[in-house]
Amino acid sequence: MSTFWRYVRIQLFVLLCGIVGPIFLIIYFASGASPLLSWMFWTGLGVTALDVLIALALTGHSAKKAAKTQALEADGVLALAQVTGIQETNTRVNNQPLVKLDLQISGPGITPFATQDQVLASVSRLPMITSRKLVALVDPATNDYQIDWQRSALVGGMMPATFSVAEDNRTYDLTGQTGPLMEILHVLKTHGISVDSMIDLRSNPAARQQVQAIVRRAAAQQAPPPVPAGAPYVPPAEPTTAQRLQELETLRATGSITDAEYTAKRQQIIADL
Repeated sequence: MSTFWRYVRIQLFVLLCGIVGPIFLIIYFASGASPLLSWMFWTGLGVTALDVLIALALTGHSAKKAAKTQALEADGVLALAQVTGIQETNTRVNNQPLVKLDLQISGPGITPFATQDQVLASVSRLPMITSRKLVALVDPATNDYQIDWQRSALVGGMMPATFSVAEDNRTYDLTGQTGPLMEILHVLKTHGISVDSMIDLRSNPAARQQVQAIVRRAAAQQAPPPVPAGAPYVPPAEPTTAQRLQELETLRATGSITDAEYTAKRQQIIADL
């Protein structure tokens, strides 16, 4: 979207929110510019001018963010941002909690670094945050970065990651496998292929061959060893008390549970010891 049309869209929205200014001006001129309504003229003019300034500021911010995203997409490095801590800010924006994340970011060509970021923990983002694995686009020269929520949904297991290989007559499921999926995302970015719900690589043989190799290797590593006949069934391990308490802290920090629910669940966990 061009900067002009971005401004027009934002200006219309701002005028809709602050429509009192244009209304005052319309009433003033419709009355024949009566001196008794001169206050409407100056008030309407001031509110309308403020609307224009707000729209210009929002347009500049939006254009700057779009330019940053475009630059990182072109020259940035795909990196894994591990969420090492989640802190509540006691702030909500549009009824969505704003949380502070402690991140440890690492990727090819960059020195691992720790940072903090404040993000809205919306309903769609919350599972990615609690999975503690996000994808970031990083400028290798400055370490400036931006969280890529679409790619994070894939790496965090929020989106299915199935790959059909015609030569094998098989569909592989790599959902939630962070390592192979990050490799695949690197391949797609290198070849300029965007990530959406369905990707057809038949028109790009080089990328297709690289992705297939990653998928086959991941599937081979994922395959469980054969269970000897007559071996007893071993149920999966239950989460430890520390893991349960950490998950509870995360739910409270993101506003998913109330303080009363947090206290009750914490007491229940401790009582199970």
